Amino acid sequence: MAWLQLTLEATHSNSEQLSDLLSQAGAAAVTMQDALDDPIFEPPPCSTPLWKELLLTGLFEADVQIDSVLKFIKTYYGELPSYTLNPLEDKDWVRAWMDDFKPMQFGQRVWICPSWHTPPDSDAVNIMLDPGLAFGTGTHPTTSLCLQWLDKYFDAPIEVIDYGCGSGILGIAANLLGATKVYAVDLDPQALMATQANAEKNNVSERLETFSVPGFKQQFPTLQCPLLIANILAAPLVELAEMLASHVSPDGKIVLSGILVEQAEKVSTTYQKWFKINEITQEDDWIRITGTKLNT
Repeated sequence: MAWLQLTLEATHSNSEQLSDLLSQAGAAAVTMQDALDDPIFEPPPCSTPLWKELLLTGLFEADVQIDSVLKFIKTYYGELPSYTLNPLEDKDWVRAWMDDFKPMQFGQRVWICPSWHTPPDSDAVNIMLDPGLAFGTGTHPTTSLCLQWLDKYFDAPIEVIDYGCGSGILGIAANLLGATKVYAVDLDPQALMATQANAEKNNVSERLETFSVPGFKQQFPTLQCPLLIANILAAPLVELAEMLASHVSPDGKIVLSGILVEQAEKVSTTYQKWFKINEITQEDDWIRITGTKLNT
């Protein structure tokens, strides 16, 4: 079936009303998109933030009487916002999405491969991972920075904490690079389910165990590991600094990611209480901070 996209220019104040009108006019789906490239990385707790200026796109069947749709919006809104109309090609979107996701290399040893591809290097550390609901397929700089660190520095039979595990990609990489056990921790039940499924897919489920944040605190209040990776965001990294530091053994390593360039100094300064900062690495607008636990 072919489709027609009607895109309206909107603002924070009128987006909800216009979205409702698109749905009432027969749109099969309505999506919101930032109109000014103004990303929202760390919204306040329990909030649903929107951009100041948005593009609202209603998806209509190609044979819709678009003049009637526009008249309907004008009648109930009072005026017709600026808009564009674009036909949407009728294609196999699942196949197109699969074609776009190809094997990716991180450093020298680590590859991420979707299940429908043969790994380019059979001797490499190949993580078989399909995109899903949980964050983390290696495409985002925050995940890429952590994978690059693991590729370059990690090759040890040690226990690892992956705090904020998302899809489990970092913990699985550590397992495949030699970790004896990974404690994968997350707040999101979907993330824990995705991590478990991906661990099974990569044959490391016996060496990777998932925990909710409360469950991890209850079972392992004093656990210390030689490596802790936390790919979350700057605000929780600062808030949780003392707790995360307590789970790293003396002379152990911490790898922090999810930090914007302008947030790096604050995060680095916070962690200097417990760690010697070894390296601050940038990719695009994002930063990775690594440190060694002070033996005090």
